[in-house]
Amino acid sequence: MIQQANFDWLLKDLAEGVPQTRHVVVLSSDGLCMAQYGTERDTAERLAAACAGLQSLAAAVAAEVPHSDGRMRMVVIEITGGFFYLMAAGERAYLAVLADEGVDAGLMGLRMRDLVARIGEHLSTPRRNDEQRA
Repeated sequence: MIQQANFDWLLKDLAEGVPQTRHVVVLSSDGLCMAQYGTERDTAERLAAACAGLQSLAAAVAAEVPHSDGRMRMVVIEITGGFFYLMAAGERAYLAVLADEGVDAGLMGLRMRDLVARIGEHLSTPRRNDEQRA
């Protein structure tokens, strides 16, 4: 997996390339923060933990769609004051962005897809086995 220092400039590029971006977080499917930009570590860890539940819920909904492979690609939530984006970004890894309500939603989706395409293979997290959890 790619290290935090290698992520910094890529996450900064996304955040600064899309006006109104507030937080950018890369997380594993089990809710561990792998990297963040524009946010404090505690906030990034809370967002990552919440995203783990959200991606699981989205996958459960996707499993009910005929001809779906059951995998979540992207979730967008409009909240008072802004938008939240969660995108699959490799095997068991996700990219999450919190943005103000003035964000260009199309540009955000495009830039997130570009970032995932550029570094998606580096975002993958290895599957954990029972020995690693102990």
